[in-house]
Amino acid sequence: MTAGVGTRTVPYARCHIVPEAHEAVARVLASGWLTTGPQTLAFEDEFAGWLGAPEAVAVSSCTAAIELALRALRLPPGAPVLTPALTFCGAVHAIVHSGLRPVLLDADEQTLTVDAATVAAVADRVRPAAMVVQHMAGYPVPVPALAEAAGLPAGRVVEDAAHGLGAAAGGRLVGAASTAACFSFYATKNLPIGEGGAITTTDPDLAGTLRETRQHGMSRDAWRRYGPGAQWRYDVRTDGLKANFTDLQAAIGRAQLPHLASWQRRRAELAARYDQELSAVPGITPPPRPSEGRHAWHLYPIRITAPYPLHRDALAEALRGRGVGTSVHFIPVHHLTYFRTLLGAEACGRLPVADRVFPQLLSLPLHPGISEDDVDYVCDQITSLARTGGDPCP
Repeated sequence: MTAGVGTRTVPYARCHIVPEAHEAVARVLASGWLTTGPQTLAFEDEFAGWLGAPEAVAVSSCTAAIELALRALRLPPGAPVLTPALTFCGAVHAIVHSGLRPVLLDADEQTLTVDAATVAAVADRVRPAAMVVQHMAGYPVPVPALAEAAGLPAGRVVEDAAHGLGAAAGGRLVGAASTAACFSFYATKNLPIGEGGAITTTDPDLAGTLRETRQHGMSRDAWRRYGPGAQWRYDVRTDGLKANFTDLQAAIGRAQLPHLASWQRRRAELAARYDQELSAVPGITPPPRPSEGRHAWHLYPIRITAPYPLHRDALAEALRGRGVGTSVHFIPVHHLTYFRTLLGAEACGRLPVADRVFPQLLSLPLHPGISEDDVDYVCDQITSLARTGGDPCP
């Protein structure tokens, strides 16, 4: 590590849009067709091809993707759906907005995802109708094993793969062989578009249903009503959402997608550098690596415990003062007022691991735009603060 304390700034995230995307957006603007249309159809084909998935359906967000996938199951109102407690609030909102009841799963101490034993214990108590599983930080979870532990068929498991793009398990990329894997193209994600999401599926009937329900349940979207040779008439056969993708987003995504493989390699290189430089700092635990498969390295969440002299919030503030941006993933949903009120004290009191690890978690900058020197600088500051206990920068 060579960087010293100074005025360097290392932002937590930076959304890089390649020059080709700027050109592609200009072409879409000039075409006069901005909403869901030919660019969206092409993006869906190319995204599915990148993953090796039979079908991809582009939607407005990963949250909308999860909700659409759950709605497609046609479960009874109030049916219980298992979901991690250590997750983003939007993933649990999707369950609620689908008319279903979230049942929280405690975190696994090592992986920060969920393990089969916890799933089986909760499933034995509540008999779930479905489950949402999350590839937390990019760590690939064993979906078939978790489905078996829950006593659910694969078709009742929805994958929250917002962090999982580029991860691999069972010899295939996450989303390649899934009934419903939900991805995010938010500005900080591995494939940054700004906003947007997609669902990959092996079920062509489900793909057809999703294409209707993402746009009010209409049997024909705008391109098939107003595009060349199209007909205006449509039907509404099911309830739906306003959750479609636009050709502006698709143009950006198509231009970004050819760079994704190199961005993934870069993330892995940076994570390895963090591992190497932080492994000797007492009280700093790097994120776990899967024994099988491949991590997507969407996030690099360290854990901070004794004997490190600063607690998580103090370290985050000290790093901010030295120009380093950080974040926390996540505030467990049962710590949030809405969900505590919705689920009740008893349901929120069975989650000791999530409660214990939450104050220890801090996500460091990890994106293709940072340099080795940036990583060195971040690690130097963490090491320096371990020695000084948070004294002001010289």
